[in-house]
Amino acid sequence: MWQGEILAGIAGICGGAVVAVALAAFIIELGIIPRFAGITHTADHIFLYENCLILGSFLGNLVYIYHLSVPLGKVFAGLTGIFFGMFLGCWIIALVEVINVFAVMARRLGLKKGIGWIVICIAAGKTLGSLFQFWTMGR
Repeated sequence: MWQGEILAGIAGICGGAVVAVALAAFIIELGIIPRFAGITHTADHIFLYENCLILGSFLGNLVYIYHLSVPLGKVFAGLTGIFFGMFLGCWIIALVEVINVFAVMARRLGLKKGIGWIVICIAAGKTLGSLFQFWTMGR
């Protein structure tokens, strides 16, 4: 009986590792990590960033698969949510920048000015949408 649980645990860990490495490979291949390192002038820490990305993805999968909880309170949960949102927002903007969405959109719409305002509105909309979802989930 316990052999099946051990086998399921090993399969879960291996599955989490595969997903973590695939996500990290996707983000690294798009050039997002080197772009972040270039913007922050910390190019000598790229391997650390990549390793943290893989470790975070792997641990996130373990938490999701095994329904683990970290009882550190609502303040920690709020800070974690803020950091997850910052990471996701930066990742989305970097992905958009890499595939030149704004340049294509501006050319097709004939925009000469105001692209900065469009980016700010997208960020504000994402923030307000996240806050609205957080507020409605608590009800």
